[in-house]
Amino acid sequence: MPATAYRQVNEEILQAVRMPSRRYLGLLALLAGGMGWAALCFAYQVMTGMGVTGLNLPVGWGTYITSFVFWIGIGHAGTLISAILYLLRVEWRTAVARAAETMTVFAVMTAGLFPLIHLGRVWVVYFILPYPNTAHLWPNFRSPLVFDVVAITTYLTISVLFWYLGLIPDLAAVRDASTGRKRWVYGVLSVGWQGANDQWRHYLRAYACFAALATPLVISVHSVVSWDFAVGIVPGWHETIFPPYFVAGAIHSGLAMVLTLLIPLRSVLRLKAVIQPRHLEEVAKLIIVTGLMMLYAYAVEPFMAWYGGDLVERQSVVLRATGPYAPYFWTMTALNAVLPLALFRKRVRTSLVALFAIGLLINVGMWLERYVIIVGSLANDFMPSAWFTYRPSWVELSIAVGAGCFFLFMLLVTLRVIPAVAVSESKPEPRLAEESAG
Repeated sequence: MPATAYRQVNEEILQAVRMPSRRYLGLLALLAGGMGWAALCFAYQVMTGMGVTGLNLPVGWGTYITSFVFWIGIGHAGTLISAILYLLRVEWRTAVARAAETMTVFAVMTAGLFPLIHLGRVWVVYFILPYPNTAHLWPNFRSPLVFDVVAITTYLTISVLFWYLGLIPDLAAVRDASTGRKRWVYGVLSVGWQGANDQWRHYLRAYACFAALATPLVISVHSVVSWDFAVGIVPGWHETIFPPYFVAGAIHSGLAMVLTLLIPLRSVLRLKAVIQPRHLEEVAKLIIVTGLMMLYAYAVEPFMAWYGGDLVERQSVVLRATGPYAPYFWTMTALNAVLPLALFRKRVRTSLVALFAIGLLINVGMWLERYVIIVGSLANDFMPSAWFTYRPSWVELSIAVGAGCFFLFMLLVTLRVIPAVAVSESKPEPRLAEESAG
């Protein structure tokens, strides 16, 4: 590869790190406004109490826990695209991996906000920590809720390390193209990277090890989240299909979010020459696979309720389809399982407008799916006398939207200060070094 081609790759990718446009700054201001409104709503909730939400017995989990499960799922696409496809040596992952990895980090951080928001008295959060105290309060280590903390913390740690490790050669590239204080900052962040052959050899071995370590987390993390429901006796929750069902749904929503974000970002960050329609088409093909998995799960769930012979379980399935949450149920089925079938047509897969719309609608459907599972089962449990129709309040919806603004704000800011596409992987040297190392 000639030196002029090297410079062209650097120029195309590193241009996004330069002075931002007015459109970009305006979008950041809008997102900051949404975050500020959500912060005011949270302060109002803390001062007034949890009565400002729509939560009540028997629906103790609502919009906040729905959003928690949703954002954990969003983070799975980054690990799938970065780690698994790297191990499989899939060429097109280079164009979308960096944005997906960054999305993973901030999606998990966004998810971590909701247990604290749902807690209500957030200032006593230290009572859930396993330390001796006068009130003799100890967490139940057999609870899946404790497993959640361990699994998600591990996932976040590995994701951040994997993301930062992949950034090191690119941070050095930004360092070499910068001057003054900016050059010093990127010099510190690149930890002395010079691109020597020994550095590449150790780097590629470490990167492969992290990829192999991160791959099982795709399955384990959302399987653990599904146990929050599967080990309960609530109708509609106590099902063995939940772990694979939740994992497939998490990857489905994560891939849809990749399309939803990358299509406008390639324009905002001026990366159309690097993130091409063919790369987005490959992501769409993966969505076809996960969409078929969701269709299978939606068909198996009512069948198992009928085959199991439990009258309450059958009643739960019927109420989902005909009760107060039926519009959400049929909407989520159409968006998550039927709509992705349109991607079988190449004309749809190659249309950026269609891909953006499908990705956005799938994410709406996946949020509704978690809402129907959580709220629909709690609202109609074993005792009809205790049935309750939950409706989220404006406070809950404002905070949920504000969390989305936080996610987008952090993603946009980060992709402005780091290369949105891996500079090093867009050149042949890493692969040649890897082959020589092997």
